[in-house]
Amino acid sequence: MTESTSNSNTSDSQAAAVEPPARSLGGVKVVGTLGVLAGILLIAVGLTAWIMVSSQLRAENIIVPDDASAFAGQQVAGPLTAYVQAETIQHHALEASGGQTYAELPMDDPTRATVMNASFLRASLFTSVVAFGVSAFAIGIGILSIMFGWSFRRMASAPVVVKKATFAP
Repeated sequence: MTESTSNSNTSDSQAAAVEPPARSLGGVKVVGTLGVLAGILLIAVGLTAWIMVSSQLRAENIIVPDDASAFAGQQVAGPLTAYVQAETIQHHALEASGGQTYAELPMDDPTRATVMNASFLRASLFTSVVAFGVSAFAIGIGILSIMFGWSFRRMASAPVVVKKATFAP
């Protein structure tokens, strides 16, 4: 015999009933709806930013060189290709400067301008990598927001089961 059958037989004073909640749950439904709407907005903004950054990178027509660690010959259009391109630029700049960074080169060194340009290019590429990361984060938070909002709305709509109990003297 299961526990629930046993309990119902042993105590006739306990009855399960579906009752409305003691407080209004309209606020929970509103918060749930706002969560779903905010999630949709976050996903839309994240996707828009991702597409914009990707299209701007494509417009530059940057091709990852053959000596790159990965993605050789591919167009820079995403976070991984942008990162690999930035690392390849760093490698080439260090080769040109004999292993010295911009700050380590003498002021009159002719390779200083090349290393400075490489540094600016790397910074721009890393900015796009960060933008892709922020876009992905917004999309992820949007998905979580939709899930939590949907859960809040669902909980607020669920029936409340109340078991009334009497205490023996």
